[in-house]
Amino acid sequence: MPNWRALLDEVKAAGGAHDIIRRKYLANLFAYTGRNVIVYYSGWLQKKDLIRRGITGFDINDEDKNGLMSAIHKMDRSKGLDLILHTPGGEIAATESLVDYLRAMFTNDIRVIVPQIAMSCGTMIACSSREIIMGKHSNLGPIDPQVNGIPTHGIIEEFKRAFTEIQQNQAAVPLWQPIIAKYNPTLVGECEKAIEWSNEMVKEWLVTGMFIGETDATDKADKVVAELGDHALTKSHSRHISIERAKSIGLKVVALEGDPGLQDAVLTVHHACIQTLEATPAIKIIENHNGIAYIKNVTVNINI
Repeated sequence: MPNWRALLDEVKAAGGAHDIIRRKYLANLFAYTGRNVIVYYSGWLQKKDLIRRGITGFDINDEDKNGLMSAIHKMDRSKGLDLILHTPGGEIAATESLVDYLRAMFTNDIRVIVPQIAMSCGTMIACSSREIIMGKHSNLGPIDPQVNGIPTHGIIEEFKRAFTEIQQNQAAVPLWQPIIAKYNPTLVGECEKAIEWSNEMVKEWLVTGMFIGETDATDKADKVVAELGDHALTKSHSRHISIERAKSIGLKVVALEGDPGLQDAVLTVHHACIQTLEATPAIKIIENHNGIAYIKNVTVNINI
């Protein structure tokens, strides 16, 4: 018979109604695939009002390492990993660190499942896997980095346009001066380095992961990076890339609809995670099929 403290710990571990339901279906997904499962979910779509208030933590950042460490601890890593990813992206350095850690734990036996959206650095994480599972409703995004929320390619293009127009017509100086003044002198160089860094990372992950052992691995990786990282082709950092487009640029993508059992299990987990983000103070969920969770909550006091 458990004592008071043991019973209280059991209640806390069970969580609320949303936690119980979500963990039930995470366990069901593991039972279906036999592979370790971790969900990595951000509530940026559900809590846009908090983002407007300046609340942070929705993006991929170094804090997330703690969640992944907790989720992976005591896993049978020989069973590989299915990472279910729903994120707007985040920090390049943190993304590199997280991918390095996941690969150290599971080598190349990682599948990334995207039930809805994995943008920017989320797409970079997907490219580090051996294959990506997407549905007809799923989207990836361009991998061009951002600086303070502004696409680096856009900053460079703006500087080049300013230089060209001023060179052709000195009368354009007063028009461009207030625009260029908002950027610090080293920003263009920082943008160029960020683009080079993200492209090099994704290329290396593709060659050593998705295309490993293939004679034309480098060529395939170059094509993917060119398609995902070229602002002239993608037009916008927020552009959504469908499963068909992802396949056409050479990514190894498996259709979620090809396995109805997997589709049902994955989408049920997805809906449970989204409902948690909608109905609770949670802004990020990192959780495994055993119910080990790292959930970041934010409570905002409203003064009337």
